[in-house]
Amino acid sequence: MKKRAIKIIVLLLLIVSCGCATNNNSNNTITQTSTIDALLAGAYDGNISCGEILEYGDFGLGTFDRLDGEMIALDGIIYQVKIDGNVYKPNKKMTTPFAAVCQFESDKKFPLETKADYKKTKEIIDQIANNKNMFYAIKIKGKFSKMKVRSVPPQTKPYRPLAEVAKEQSVFNLQNISGTIVGFKCPAFVKGLNVPGYHLHFISDDFKKGGHILDFTLSKADCELDVCHKYFLILPDEKDDFANIDLSQNRSKELEAIEN
Repeated sequence: MKKRAIKIIVLLLLIVSCGCATNNNSNNTITQTSTIDALLAGAYDGNISCGEILEYGDFGLGTFDRLDGEMIALDGIIYQVKIDGNVYKPNKKMTTPFAAVCQFESDKKFPLETKADYKKTKEIIDQIANNKNMFYAIKIKGKFSKMKVRSVPPQTKPYRPLAEVAKEQSVFNLQNISGTIVGFKCPAFVKGLNVPGYHLHFISDDFKKGGHILDFTLSKADCELDVCHKYFLILPDEKDDFANIDLSQNRSKELEAIEN
């Protein structure tokens, strides 16, 4: 690991314990580094390597050091979608300022309605992933008549808030493309830590295109859910910029604008 980290296990029953565990390999666990509010505020310096984050799970999403694009972790491989919309394989030594992963094991699998858009798909999943206080890892594999994704450019210090960086994002409208959606549905109480609700990224079957999902329309796809009841949070070292960021602000509106 690039720097020492403080590791906190947060259980859903709001039982918090601190320890010196080097990693948490149990199933049904989402492991996350840093917080979404820190990212929104401009904490873009990586605090854990891609190689180490993969020790905690083979599936997930995030971003990269200096906010250099969108991360997709699938089948134990990390992919990077840069500002050009193309997919790259970063070195395992590359670091991330924010990522969430799990060891994906499907608990439920079901087909999705043909021609459903992002909103309709969330409604369908909500009927099955109906515990509002639980975490769900989501994998959707299939064909999409439309897929609207974005990526963001790398930044230089002094870092600007993510809401300003997002104004420079590149948006890609992909058509008739096959691939996999990777992401999570998180409960409302993670506000400030992660994205409440849905946070999804996409990668094409040929591993050439992808990004953070803004919208899509299905042609034919199946959805798999992994129900996760444990949440493991790794906070950056106190020497990092994270220590100096004001996390007392409510950044919900910033997050909503960026996600949508």
